[in-house]
Amino acid sequence: MAKTNKTITQWLRWPVHLRITIIVMFIILVSGELISLVEPKEFPTTFDGIWWALVTVSTVGFGDYVPTTYIGRTLAMVMILAGASFVTAYFASISAAAIRKQHRYLEGLVSFSGENHVVLIGWNEKANEMIESLKCVKPYKQIVLIDESLKESPLIENVHFIRGNPANDHTLQKANISKADAAIITADQHKNEQEADMHSILVLLSLKGMNPQLYCVIELLTEQQANNASRAGADEVIKTYKLASHFIMSSYLAKNGLSHFFSELNPASGNLFQILPVSKSIIGKSFREASHVLLEQECILIGIKRGEQTKVNPPLSYKINAEDSLIVFTH
Repeated sequence: MAKTNKTITQWLRWPVHLRITIIVMFIILVSGELISLVEPKEFPTTFDGIWWALVTVSTVGFGDYVPTTYIGRTLAMVMILAGASFVTAYFASISAAAIRKQHRYLEGLVSFSGENHVVLIGWNEKANEMIESLKCVKPYKQIVLIDESLKESPLIENVHFIRGNPANDHTLQKANISKADAAIITADQHKNEQEADMHSILVLLSLKGMNPQLYCVIELLTEQQANNASRAGADEVIKTYKLASHFIMSSYLAKNGLSHFFSELNPASGNLFQILPVSKSIIGKSFREASHVLLEQECILIGIKRGEQTKVNPPLSYKINAEDSLIVFTH
């Protein structure tokens, strides 16, 4: 009795559509075998009986095989009543399962199984703009969006939505963070500046804890947490307050529509900033000479990165070393 109960329990744990499929297949096979025994003239082989059972239960009914005896017709009626109901239940369960999965996907409950993707933390206008830019620069790059405030997916192509706290290990596991290429942490727009920065640092610690090699870019709204972001392992710290204030002040000083120029800095327009290693042909040359060389390659030399120091538009006589990196603007 205990063994029977265990078998029934294991059977009930199987997915509904799988159980119904097994029952339907059993009805078709048994009915096909029985009809070939009851009416051997009309159904000369077992396969003919199974074929008839299949097209009858599925309500297709080609009519190429028809039982003629009372016993055969009685068997057909029992099979139709039993089989057709299970077939209907089968398709209903399949449809319900598909709808449930679609709802789970919209609600951000489905885990991501891809690799080499970009994890974007936080949904806001900046995140939307970054997604549009990345779609233009790398159209096939998969993006996993993690946000706790969204009720359902924004339904953007190549964007997999996961709803949850990005500082939670379970949420990051659903985003397959161990196989991700990079993570971008945007400031939480629902918190004040100090709280948003502290939350971003906590998310960064969680990301680096689960994938120390992950390239992480973090947005900060205040100066207080800049050192903590570096200590936590941020590969790039974007100080939004400085960038915005610099652009606003530059626009004020220019007084001639400089904001239109800033909009062209969007990677989606084809204009990219890049940091390139120094080639042998440029080592020892001046900034002026290196600029001419790069112009031939349709690149504009903007500055030099030497260790932790960055010099934008240095003196024309500035000598370039082998350890330097070139900051260029390409199209």
